[in-house]
Formats: sequence, structure tokens, C-alpha cells
Amino acid sequence: MMKLDILVFGAHPDDAELGAGGTIAKEIANGKKVGIVDLTRGELGTRGTAEIRDSEAQAAAGILQVAVRENLKFRDGFFINDEAHQLAIIKMVRKYQPEIVLCNAIDDRHIDHGKGSKLVSDACFLSGLIKISTTIENNTQAPWRPKFVYHYIQWKNLVPDFVIDISGFMDVKVKSILAYGSQFHDANSKEPETPISSKTFIESVKYRAQDLGRLVGTDYAEGFNVERLIAVESLDNLI
Repeated sequence: MMKLDILVFGAHPDDAELGAGGTIAKEIANGKKVGIVDLTRGELGTRGTAEIRDSEAQAAAGILQVAVRENLKFRDGFFINDEAHQLAIIKMVRKYQPEIVLCNAIDDRHIDHGKGSKLVSDACFLSGLIKISTTIENNTQAPWRPKFVYHYIQWKNLVPDFVIDISGFMDVKVKSILAYGSQFHDANSKEPETPISSKTFIESVKYRAQDLGRLVGTDYAEGFNVERLIAVESLDNLI
């Protein structure tokens, strides 16, 4: 078993990078072990193929230097929040025993984002219940519940409950996003245009990070929503 400090879930390959790429890179630079679990292969994406997304996801993982990346191969667009899907996520949570889980936006344009958000959140709670039995590679797993579940912000401009200063890590975030060459702007592509393949989309990602940074006095920041009240150690712990 490889214990991780942070486990990041995304409904699709590229969700983690778009929502939390800077935070992932910063935490790894600070010595944390971080892994990514994609729920689907993004096979319903307008551009590219599932096979292309597989290789792009591994390239992005290398750029971010995550310790591990797995794909649960749920059905893109059609996975649901039921026992079978919850158990698959519980196995990942118990396998890697993260202190912190990051997952999709609570509410978003793509229906998989909100579904994935609730599914992962529910599974993280259930993972701590001793009477739910799971095995992986013929080994019985111990219960494990992450201390915190945070939701990164995606398409919609949700108001964050807190932000992470990612100054110094914006370049690696953008590089990890651009590893998904099939999904973003390519003047030579013959595939249909999508909202994220426009010329201005990557600039909008940068702008959001700049704007959140502006609000807290840093160059760049990423926003997150929480499930429970945030506490700080002391008054001077805020930046």
C-alpha cells in the first residue's frame, strides 16, 4: 500500500489539472505525496478518443509529478451514485488512505461534475464505516475516512470558501492542462469546436487564477469549497 497525503478525484481526465493543478504542484513541491483517480476515460468527449485521453492523462501526471494515477473506467456521462460506484471509490480511499481528498465542483455545467462531487463525498464518509467490507488484490481493507474533503471550482464561477496561493506554480498548471492536446485549441484541428477548445479558454483559466490572487494579494490562486466549517490555528495563520 502507498499512503498518500492527498488524493484527487476527477470525473474526467483533465478535471484535476484544470481545477487544482497549481495546488497539486505546490503540495508536491512541499513534500506531500499526491495521487489522482479519474472516474471515467472521458470517452464521450467531442474531441479525441478515450485512448488519446489515456496517454494525455499519463503525460499530465508526469508533468505534475504525482505519485500515482488510476482510472476507474466508469461510464462517461452515465455513472450514478449507487452502491457499486461508491464501493469502487471506497477501495481507492482505503488503498491510499489520504488525509485530504479533492474532488469535483459541487455544481457545474457538466452533469458529471456535480454527480462526481457527491459520489466521492458520500464514498469518503462510507469508507470510514467498519461494517462495510472491501478487499483489493485479495487483501481485506481497513476502514479509512479522510479528514477533509474539498471541492475545486471548475466551469462556473462559484464563490470559494478558501483559496490556495499558487504563485510560482501557474506555469506547471498550464503545462499539465496543455498535455491534453486533443481537448484544447489547435488551429490545425479538423474536429468540432467545444467551449474549452476556444482560443480564449486557457487565458480564462489564467485570468481566474489571477483574479482570485488579486483578491488575496498574491499573483495566482485556486479556489475551493468545503463541507464543514473551516478553523485556523491562530489569527496570524492567514496570508
